[in-house]
Amino acid sequence: MRKSSLPEDAVGMRIDKWLWAARFFKTRSIAKNAIEGGKVHIGGERVKVSREVRIGMEITVQQGIDKKTVVVKELSDVRGPAPVAQTLYEETEVSIARRELIASQRKLHNLARPDHRPSKKDRRDISKFRDENSQLFDQHWSYNDD
Repeated sequence: MRKSSLPEDAVGMRIDKWLWAARFFKTRSIAKNAIEGGKVHIGGERVKVSREVRIGMEITVQQGIDKKTVVVKELSDVRGPAPVAQTLYEETEVSIARRELIASQRKLHNLARPDHRPSKKDRRDISKFRDENSQLFDQHWSYNDD
């Protein structure tokens, strides 16, 4: 795959086209909608679709719950295979560390959920526990006004 069909003297290209070529978004229209929705920032500020991207710029892209900060390494207006697209940018160390921290927090949060459905024996034990405790509850907390 050729890296770019840009002229040699070109210094920048449209951000929506670069995001599409770098495979952050599946189509240019989705990239455009994300930019207009404030999901893409350069230098902490929202950008317009026609903003030019240059090598060395730091771009922050939010996709769902993930937020990546990348530095532009190369320009390309041709969308190619993912391994080639990943050479167009480099994610910052801070961004990688932040995403890993958030991912580990999400995993810890999900520990409250069981990994499997209760077996028949588990269901019987749960039912037995509920029955025993409901009798205690009924004895302790009577709603009768006697």
